[in-house]
Amino acid sequence: MLIVRPGGPADMAACMELATLSGRGFTSLPEDEGVLSERLELSQRSFSGDIAPSEAWYTLFLEDTDSGEISGIASVRAAVGVTRPHFSFRVVTLAQHSPSVSTRFDHQALVLVNECNGWTEVGSLFIRADRRGGGAGGLLAQSRYMLIGAEPVRFSHTVMAELRGYFGEDGESPFWNGVASKFFRLPFVDADRMLTATDGQFVLDLAPRHPIYVELIAEQARAAIAQVHPDGRPALAMLEKEGFDRTGLIDIFDGGPTMSCPRDSLRTIREGETRKLRIGQDVDGESRLLSSVGIANFRAGRAICAVEGEHLVLDAQAADALCLKEGDPIRVRLS
Repeated sequence: MLIVRPGGPADMAACMELATLSGRGFTSLPEDEGVLSERLELSQRSFSGDIAPSEAWYTLFLEDTDSGEISGIASVRAAVGVTRPHFSFRVVTLAQHSPSVSTRFDHQALVLVNECNGWTEVGSLFIRADRRGGGAGGLLAQSRYMLIGAEPVRFSHTVMAELRGYFGEDGESPFWNGVASKFFRLPFVDADRMLTATDGQFVLDLAPRHPIYVELIAEQARAAIAQVHPDGRPALAMLEKEGFDRTGLIDIFDGGPTMSCPRDSLRTIREGETRKLRIGQDVDGESRLLSSVGIANFRAGRAICAVEGEHLVLDAQAADALCLKEGDPIRVRLS
């Protein structure tokens, strides 16, 4: 059975392998052992409740309980911008009019903003190529919302997701090359590493303070604004199905779009309910998204189950995979 479980320091080797496979531009999963080690340590402390809820950063792994293979990773950051600002570009329209020549122009511009502070972020969603399809990606993605729904008070009223921006077949980011690099004067990989491995002060120091007129940007970079990396299109579709909309914000490095949704409007949360677990045999029901209740020992998975009033009937093998026993509360998505 595929389950999603908390990550910790013991998962370092698997985490590094997934980071390597994710490729260039996957800024939330850098190929940096130091950064990933700190991230996994923070995840362990987050699940155990050893830090303030607003500082928590939960890392989740997709695991096959039969083989023990880890084939995917995702994360939920309780609140961005707690220790440093979270900068984005907002795409705005600036109107200019001259009555003397009866001319009006509407210009698009990129404006540096700091609007997302305190929002909960879902991200770092990556699955090995041989595991894609068959519902594994959906399970991993939706497990993040089941985690939020387990204890909503730990998370913001607004949930955001940043998608990787467009990269060409040559592995280059047109937006970085045409816009961001002009201000940071660094190779993309170095800026990416610094963003995740430092306090981000260089962004505060070097990011543009004035609007950037889109018409003055090179055509390739302009076309990449708010575009999604080809590998990220399935993730975009899943976000939209969950209830996320575009915010008009883009990443300041690769131009990828930022999506958001009110926490309580997330489809998985709206359609989730809690039942009391009953262990049964030869369960006649439907395959549904399930999770434990609470953060500390969180597990999520899909299994055949039957909803019977206040009870949910599940076979013993699935219950064991979710670390649940008879009478425990269990969350279920009902559609």
